[in-house]
Amino acid sequence: MINPQMKKGLLEVCILSVLQRGDSYGYKIIKDLSNYIKLSESTLYPILRRLEASGYLMVYTVEHNSRLRKMYKITAMGTQQIKEFLIGWEEIEAIYQYIKEGIRDE
Repeated sequence: MINPQMKKGLLEVCILSVLQRGDSYGYKIIKDLSNYIKLSESTLYPILRRLEASGYLMVYTVEHNSRLRKMYKITAMGTQQIKEFLIGWEEIEAIYQYIKEGIRDE
């Protein structure tokens, strides 16, 4: 089971990664990530607001079936955040290998 704080960081970068593939909306973001990580609407929308407040994404509306749909678009800062995550992930992999090598079968 993933530590909640680690999962929070992973969720943020996963959402940004979805948006890097193209602008999207809440339900579709959940659907796109469903094969990789469990995500509910009550978890997603606060993260989207936090990512917007941090400047990692922007929000706009489009009309869809006579209703307004809130769309999310990654910013240059959001793309940079993904790049920084990937650099940091190399360090996490090294730590993982160190921990794994120290496990003894008993």
